[in-house]
Amino acid sequence: MTDRATRTTWLLTIAFCVGAAICEGFDIQAAGLAASGIKHAFAPTAGRMGLFFAAANFGLMLGALAGGRLSDRIGRKPVLTISILAYAACSLLTAGAGDITTLTLGRLATGFGLGGAMPNLIALAADVSGSRSRNASIGVAYVGMPFGAAIASLVAIGLPVSSWRVFFVIGGIAPLVLGAAIALLLKPPANAHSTQERPGPVSDLFAEGRLARTLVLWVAALATALILHLILNWMPLFLQEKGVAKTVAAAAQVGFNLIGAGGALLASIGLDTRWRAVSVIGALVAVPLALLALALGPSATALVTAAAGLLGAGIVAQSVVIYGVAGDCYPETIRGAGMGAVVGSGRLGSLAGPSLAAILLSAGRTPAEVLTSLLPVALFAAACVVWLSWRPRAVLVATGPA
Repeated sequence: MTDRATRTTWLLTIAFCVGAAICEGFDIQAAGLAASGIKHAFAPTAGRMGLFFAAANFGLMLGALAGGRLSDRIGRKPVLTISILAYAACSLLTAGAGDITTLTLGRLATGFGLGGAMPNLIALAADVSGSRSRNASIGVAYVGMPFGAAIASLVAIGLPVSSWRVFFVIGGIAPLVLGAAIALLLKPPANAHSTQERPGPVSDLFAEGRLARTLVLWVAALATALILHLILNWMPLFLQEKGVAKTVAAAAQVGFNLIGAGGALLASIGLDTRWRAVSVIGALVAVPLALLALALGPSATALVTAAAGLLGAGIVAQSVVIYGVAGDCYPETIRGAGMGAVVGSGRLGSLAGPSLAAILLSAGRTPAEVLTSLLPVALFAAACVVWLSWRPRAVLVATGPA
């Protein structure tokens, strides 16, 4: 394959990966934005709403584990295509749900379909990239998530509460088009995993000196996702209870996603350069500082928006480091399973984060106290990222071209 053809394959693959990540970010944010309309339509109890929110994340976790492993057996492209098309179909069916039970089951199925996409898009980004540009490629693909969430927030502006089904219609049509385009246009890279090559057993995730790195990857992904999803679900409410105007809280949510995506993208590019240390340290320092600013700082619009953006950049940049190390750590025969396990661990964090906030608030903690209680989690995640970032690259399995 010529250099031009190789670059074209890379660009097309990364573009599709970004599209899939945007779809996931839109779906995650859409559920919260549709909540008011769902309450008005079905009058569910708090417990039933909790199940509705948890269903998609539980499905995402199961889908990540299954989709990642399956991609090692039949290839990245077919699993990514099937996952996105299944997600599209289930989202469209969810839009027609007539009661909260059907809606919850639809969210579970939607999550399962979409769950298989994330480990595959990260593995594909790693497959098509050389070891010197792998972090940047994964970063470009991954930051599609906050962009998708920002798009959902923009759609919500001016949308009547009764039009909540629109979120699931858009969330179905967009991936339907994307899945068809992937099926028709995506060509597996020359160095991608071949289905003729026997995938390794799951135990290989812990073989050849990978035990410690695999375990640290799992707990780091869990801790980072816990903070991310707690903020995604609860930050607008926390800010409004602090006395911040609703419009300012909405601006902070957009800032969390857009500024966060831009900052994380710069950090991910820096990870493949001599600025690696600066990128990692900046991401680690940003999270606790932003949490303190949101919890204890004044309610000025500029400060709240900047702190939210700084927090988003730090969290997403840490996630890029985690997935970048995972891309280096596992050979292609088990890369899908490895990515699936890391993404699945993150899904546990996405389930735990919003629930943790609810438990602390029920126990009488204020929103500011909930935010400051995340500091130990942030410091623990930072310690894991530091350990992962400064492991000698010679001990990692870099299977892409140099």
